[in-house]
Amino acid sequence: MASLPKEPREDVKKKSFWMPGNYVPTVHRTEKSFQACNDIVACFTERAKVEKQYAQQLSQWSSKWKSIVDSRPLYGSLMRAWQCFFTSTERLAALHSSISQSLMVEEGGRVKTWQKETFPKKLFCGFRESHNNNTSFSRAQKPWSKKMTKLEKARVVYHKSCQREQTALDKEKQANENSEMSPEKKQKITEAREMVTEDKEKIRDRYEKLLEEATSYTPRYMEEMEAIFEESQEEERKRISFLKQAFLSIHRHLDVTNNESVKAVYSELHHTLMSINEQDDLKWWKNNHGPGMPTDWPKIDEWVPPIKKLDRKKRDKMKIKENRPVMIGGVKVRAMYDYMGEEGDELSFKAGEVFLKVEEEDDQGWCRGVLSGEKEGFYPANYVEVVE
Repeated sequence: MASLPKEPREDVKKKSFWMPGNYVPTVHRTEKSFQACNDIVACFTERAKVEKQYAQQLSQWSSKWKSIVDSRPLYGSLMRAWQCFFTSTERLAALHSSISQSLMVEEGGRVKTWQKETFPKKLFCGFRESHNNNTSFSRAQKPWSKKMTKLEKARVVYHKSCQREQTALDKEKQANENSEMSPEKKQKITEAREMVTEDKEKIRDRYEKLLEEATSYTPRYMEEMEAIFEESQEEERKRISFLKQAFLSIHRHLDVTNNESVKAVYSELHHTLMSINEQDDLKWWKNNHGPGMPTDWPKIDEWVPPIKKLDRKKRDKMKIKENRPVMIGGVKVRAMYDYMGEEGDELSFKAGEVFLKVEEEDDQGWCRGVLSGEKEGFYPANYVEVVE
């Protein structure tokens, strides 16, 4: 297969900053920097959405499985370890949600504010910096560009004169080699060649003079162009420095590996996992679902006499109507059964507890007594016996 013809190499010198008009990329760099800020904000706004979606997915996963796990047959330290994954996930979801908020509000807002302050616009002329740079470069390059234009024209004229001289030399050589040509004609050809050569030398002198003028002006031209370029470089340096700090700030938000709260989450999770203890879990199961559970083994169930309950209103009336004598000093009685008072004026006691009976039994089967704590109230008379 035949190879394709190679394209002629582009003259690198023509792309040089010093050539006329080649300062334009430096002027356009301002617009590109402005667009780069838009791209950075858009880029990390999208990343913020990713962080937010991730936080939502973490929360959804945690909620779903937390409810499922609660109904599963695990127990003890193993269950606590499983549940700790969901607690940790909820904390991570909150972290990624805060990262999303920071990227959108804090970092995005900071870049936008800086962008607005750094890229002032000039009415009808785009950015002020671009306009100023273009004007300064154009003004500095104009004299030198004119000299380059004249020099190029002189070069073209000189090369054409060299070409004419070469044609005359070739004609003269052919004439000298032609023996049939008359000496007079040969002399005319020689004279014509000499005139062309003389004209070429004059053109060369003009070409060299213009080159000397351009060369002598070059240092001034370079100094002015470099001064304008360095001003542009300084502005760009400030932009790069700011965006570097912005990137570092974004990195601090995204680098969860150095986040202390994340370290704490996984440290706590690891500690919980390491706390899984098979002996404790087996003991818990034994005590809650096995032979370690308390139970009421069969035994004699003593008969407890029924209590004759009296309506509170009726009892209050009896208190008013009856005026039974109070026993001086009281009589010691011992409870034969447990009793839990149901009304505020009733006593509560355990079987075997000793207290004082201070009033005789009424016709409803109730006595009044005083416990050791000096609490006074009613109790069923058939629940106690007199202490001999």
